Amino acid sequence: MAAIARFLARRIPASDAESDVLKQLALLACAGLLVSFLMMSYGVDLSPGFF
Repeated sequence: MAAIARFLARRIPASDAESDVLKQLALLACAGLLVSFLMMSYGVDLSPGFF
């Protein structure tokens, strides 16, 4: 997550107040996707034999 935040900080200029809102929305969306993936994979056997 820190690498994604650093990437977004470099890509989006910090001088605009609007870009801060966009950055926060992007981080919230990424966190939501991560939680969704974790919820979908709950109970799935992800052992090496699965792949």
